[in-house]
Amino acid sequence: MTRIEAFAPDLMDQSKLRAAFRDHDFALLRSAGAIEDSTADLLLVDLGRPGVLDAITAATSAADFGERQVIGFGSHVDDDLLAAAEQAGASQVLPRSVFFRRIPDLAD
Repeated sequence: MTRIEAFAPDLMDQSKLRAAFRDHDFALLRSAGAIEDSTADLLLVDLGRPGVLDAITAATSAADFGERQVIGFGSHVDDDLLAAAEQAGASQVLPRSVFFRRIPDLAD
């Protein structure tokens, strides 16, 4: 079973993610720093939080990162942040609205 972890401090986002992944091995991360230590197959990350870009860079640069994926989501108007997340090593970077529309596809 795919292990999914998310760093999404917003309570509404957490609620949506818990509902979408209730039948999966899913957990919420408590801090951006926990991204670096995650062993999940799929990491879902709110890019608008302090420390996230550095944590993504550290995680994806680790020798044992392998085939794991990081999907970041953020404000559709923050082009610089979305581009920086790609530079940091995120597998996919999506505007928040697109990310939450695609959650059912990720849960399949």
